Amino acid sequence: MKKREFSFITSSITIIVMVLIIFACKNKNEEKVDKAENESVTATNEMMISENLKWSERMMLSEIERFPEASKLDFRDKPKWSYTNGLVLTAAKRVYDETKDERFYNYIYNYADTMITDKGEIRTYDIEKQNLDMLKSGDVLLYLYPKTKEERFLIALKTLKKQIETQPKTSDGGFWHKKRYTHQMWLDGLYMAEPFYAHYTRMFSEGDEAQKAFDEIVRQFDLIQKHTLDKETGLLYHGWDESREQKWANKETGTSPNFWSRAMGWYGMALVDVLDFLPESQKGRERLINYLQQYADAVISVQDRETGLWYQVLDQPKRDGNYLEATGSAMFVYALAKAVNKGYLPEKYLEIANKGYQGIIDNLIEVEDNGMVNLTQCCAVAGLGGDPYRDASFEYYVNEEIRSNDPKGTGPFIMASLELNK
Repeated sequence: MKKREFSFITSSITIIVMVLIIFACKNKNEEKVDKAENESVTATNEMMISENLKWSERMMLSEIERFPEASKLDFRDKPKWSYTNGLVLTAAKRVYDETKDERFYNYIYNYADTMITDKGEIRTYDIEKQNLDMLKSGDVLLYLYPKTKEERFLIALKTLKKQIETQPKTSDGGFWHKKRYTHQMWLDGLYMAEPFYAHYTRMFSEGDEAQKAFDEIVRQFDLIQKHTLDKETGLLYHGWDESREQKWANKETGTSPNFWSRAMGWYGMALVDVLDFLPESQKGRERLINYLQQYADAVISVQDRETGLWYQVLDQPKRDGNYLEATGSAMFVYALAKAVNKGYLPEKYLEIANKGYQGIIDNLIEVEDNGMVNLTQCCAVAGLGGDPYRDASFEYYVNEEIRSNDPKGTGPFIMASLELNK
């Protein structure tokens, strides 16, 4: 063979080998990419939250996943001291007490650590607004202070107590809901203020000082019953304006015109939670339990028989636009279940609570492939007056934003799940 031919053949073989090596490497790399992509898909589809956990843990873990920073609960861009944080963290406290899972305790602590400065100042809180809503997150500090003994938490608690001492009142002693909502009591305010006030009193006050505070707490329930109760149905109106100046206020009674589900829910939770801290000997305690009995019967009378849920406007189920609402339904289930567990209501009311709870699971709970739990059909917010003006009409309540996973629903759902051991 001539030398030139041999050289040509050798070069050709070399080129073929190199091409085969290149293709082999490419195939291997493609296999690696495919494998990595498959592993990524598998990881994505893995259960983030196990379906074997109780609903209370599943929802609490879902909340932590949705809002890794508790200071940004309620879909916030920036940290805020607000009642929704206190509500969900009250639920987190109870899940932690049940499970001893440190993730829940850390979630609670990190909120306080973020919102309370080294000097005990509460970030984003303004005492001058005299807003009862802002007292709710004080429950977090009442829980943490005995455990940590951090002085800054005690200073912040004393600031919140000072707000109570200076809160504007109606002529007969009812706390205004906010300084700018003059002469008004709302059902919401009983839940925001009274369990905190009672817990604080139990922890820090003694003798005549404690007795005076407990009497004041009971008075708030007496006054809301006096001014907002509809004796015919047993339901309570959302708010009462002593001055009758608000456009939403009945000129004779001062009450708002409708029975809003969540307002009634706040009130029921206020009753069952404040009783945790009122002394057994407290004058008026039995009266509060009687209010709870009347409340439970009224709530049952407007429960949807088919689903076990409750409507946004409680007493008008067949009216166009009304809908089965999640936050109020969860609150009713929690209040009824806890009332039975604590011995305030007979055992038969537990059947009602269970029916309502099952209604939530069947109609309002959605679970994602990764185990994340969503609560649907939550009224985002509703109030009275303000700007733009909220007139408390039926049309107003049913046309407010509806969204999933509102903390005013997820928190009570978690607590209801614990009471029913679901």
